[in-house]
Amino acid sequence: MFVMTIDQRGSRRGTDRVPELLAALADVPTVRGFERTVGDEVQGVLDDPGVVVDVALRVLRDGEWTVGVGAGPVVEPLPASPRAGAGDAFVLARDAVESAKSRQRPVPVAVRGAVPEVAEDADAVLVLLGSVAARRTPAGWDAVDALRAAGEAGQDAVAQALGVTQQAVSKRLRTAMWAEEVAARPAVAHLLTRAAGDAKV
Repeated sequence: MFVMTIDQRGSRRGTDRVPELLAALADVPTVRGFERTVGDEVQGVLDDPGVVVDVALRVLRDGEWTVGVGAGPVVEPLPASPRAGAGDAFVLARDAVESAKSRQRPVPVAVRGAVPEVAEDADAVLVLLGSVAARRTPAGWDAVDALRAAGEAGQDAVAQALGVTQQAVSKRLRTAMWAEEVAARPAVAHLLTRAAGDAKV
């Protein structure tokens, strides 16, 4: 099981963005949906590592959040609210989000797991993906977003939507390292699964 703890950065100096985040995550498939836990922090419980990776990268995109992922067992049955949950995954998520706040980390995300050596690998690859996304230009994001929206329609539809040539779309996607991100996402998900160990108590 996976617990995600997400904390707003610099919230004491700015606007409370938790309601906005919760609205953005409302469509995420979860075991227990994201909700405010305390202050400017939200937490959710998930069972799909691919979704965990997607949420982490989505949340990191605007640079306003710190993300901690705890991969491990939880006490079942889970209560209705993640705030009342117990088990190693909750403790690990707390440790992860605190570690993610370190100024020495290139992006504010961290993974902790029941199998520490595997969690370290998951952490390293997720940080790398987050770093790639953090360096993506607005033009690169436009191309990535349009490609996701186009689905099977492909780069021709993206070029039409953006009003540029297909060659320009290809160049933007290469510069954005989109193919590399797509290839690496399953690796992170696999590592998260292994890092969780036995998912039940």
